[in-house]
Amino acid sequence: MDFNINRLVLLDALTKVSRAVSLKSPLPILTGIKFDLLEDGLVLTASDSDISIQTTINEGIIINQTGSVVLSSKYILEIIRKIDGDTVHIQVVDGTLTRITSESSLFDLNGSKSFDFPRIDLNKNGKHFSMKSYDFKKIIEKTLFATSEQETRPVLTGVNFKVDQHKLVCIATDSYRLAQVSMPIEDDIQFNIVIPKKSLNQIIHIIEKDEMIDLYVSDRKVLFVIGQYLVLTRLIDGTYPNTSRLVEDQGSYTMSINSSALLGAISRASLLSDEQSNIVKLTMSPDENVLSSYSQEIGSVEENLTKAFYKGEPMTISFSAKYLADAIRSIGTETIQLRFTEKMRPFQITGLDVNDNIQVVLPVRTY
Repeated sequence: MDFNINRLVLLDALTKVSRAVSLKSPLPILTGIKFDLLEDGLVLTASDSDISIQTTINEGIIINQTGSVVLSSKYILEIIRKIDGDTVHIQVVDGTLTRITSESSLFDLNGSKSFDFPRIDLNKNGKHFSMKSYDFKKIIEKTLFATSEQETRPVLTGVNFKVDQHKLVCIATDSYRLAQVSMPIEDDIQFNIVIPKKSLNQIIHIIEKDEMIDLYVSDRKVLFVIGQYLVLTRLIDGTYPNTSRLVEDQGSYTMSINSSALLGAISRASLLSDEQSNIVKLTMSPDENVLSSYSQEIGSVEENLTKAFYKGEPMTISFSAKYLADAIRSIGTETIQLRFTEKMRPFQITGLDVNDNIQVVLPVRTY
């Protein structure tokens, strides 16, 4: 294997592909990145068994001799990041010993034989649909935060993707809050899958420009095609809970308020709340709306929501300040609407007269 390549082109590809590497993998070979130099380009592959990322570099490269090797992700990435010059020369000089040179630097890096690297099936099989990559990225950013950090219910550590009747619905919940974002799609297909949070996190870092992204969904995995990148991720086994009742019950009491004003009030009210629970109380009536918090050790605070418009019977409800703030940021509109049924029932947060992004927060009981 022998080639010259633009350093920044290689660095960008290695940075993205290395997101699939696990330095704690029980298989030492998976701590590396596989280099396959073909006659028409360089193929880079990395995997941790749960997620695999592959890309092909066709430009900014001069191929002198084809071949393959697996190089330590940690060291090759740092070498290419810090080596000088616009172009680097990479050559396997003895077995798997790989020499990386530039204008003034020379590194000899021990590699591994490529046939020890697991074979990864990146064929484009399964149900297929396409969407704009920025739309996909936006959906993930508006739901991912609501996934569970606890492994006790693995299915809640991912985002539920449901496609039916030309509509994509993405749902995330940790049992204390819920985020649901929907959008129309052109493809006439059906599926219901759960994609791991970690995989989605890696995918949104690969998306850099607004282009079409292709998804191929099969029983146990989904393949993403993003420009020159292929990302294969396993799916989470299990049935995602039915959350339709939480988003269909719109409530009979509503509050409309400027998003920035409410976020500011939440931030100030949180200053004196208990750091662990971060609970605030919202007291509402047609005449006055107050956000408050109390801590026996610290003190209390009240915020008068002068820009809020409430319609309904007087109500007091307590909830996590962080959860509501996350929901407001996810909605992203100038004005939001909160919909309530009763003090111990979940309440919704949406944009004004917009239902493609529905956030739900569960109240907490206070004494």
